[in-house]
Amino acid sequence: MLIQTRSIIVKKGNSDKIVERFSGPTPVVDMPGLIDFSVMVNKKNAENEEVMVIIRWESEEDWKNWEKSDVHIKGHREKRTQEKPDYLISTTVNMYQVQTVKTGSGSSEQGL
Repeated sequence: MLIQTRSIIVKKGNSDKIVERFSGPTPVVDMPGLIDFSVMVNKKNAENEEVMVIIRWESEEDWKNWEKSDVHIKGHREKRTQEKPDYLISTTVNMYQVQTVKTGSGSSEQGL
């Protein structure tokens, strides 16, 4: 399993704009190998907010297929011409190869 994290730091009061962007329709949900993605907000910092997006893929190959897909490339081309929003402070992306998964007895996820 491959997990991609995207930490997006925004000025206080703007996390809802990022959540809305990730909550709308997206072609990634139809991509083979996508397990799920989660969007979380950390408002603990007094000066800014963090939106954490976690995307889980069955394999690195599945993620690479998404990255190479026409729909993904087209989306990034369209965004190149857009100006960065003034409320966006930074974005950090990380990739993790999952080594071990343990599920609790009440978990509905079996056999990851």
